[in-house]
Amino acid sequence: MRRLLQLLLVSATLSAVAQTSKEPPGLQPIPEPPPMPAGTIDEDAAPQVTITQRGEDKVEEYRTNGKLYMIKVTPPHGVPYYLVDEKGDGVMTRMNTMTSGTRPPMWTIKSW
Repeated sequence: MRRLLQLLLVSATLSAVAQTSKEPPGLQPIPEPPPMPAGTIDEDAAPQVTITQRGEDKVEEYRTNGKLYMIKVTPPHGVPYYLVDEKGDGVMTRMNTMTSGTRPPMWTIKSW
């Protein structure tokens, strides 16, 4: 046990000494990246949000490229819930929070 404690103390000391090294002389700062070329930034990538009032509930509809993919319903008394189109087939699934469970990445790599 004593040997383990000594080994741990020596390794901690060596790692602390290694972290206090000085920067090399003549080090140049990293230049800023060039601006993105025109046309590469997708202005339509941000979702379009439509907020409506249905009865006493506030309904927020999220669309990308004109396709509805999520609805957030906020009742006047209670917590909001979400209706999410997980597969893109138009069938909405109710979710109480957006962080429940494991959701695999569902990226669209190519569509035509």
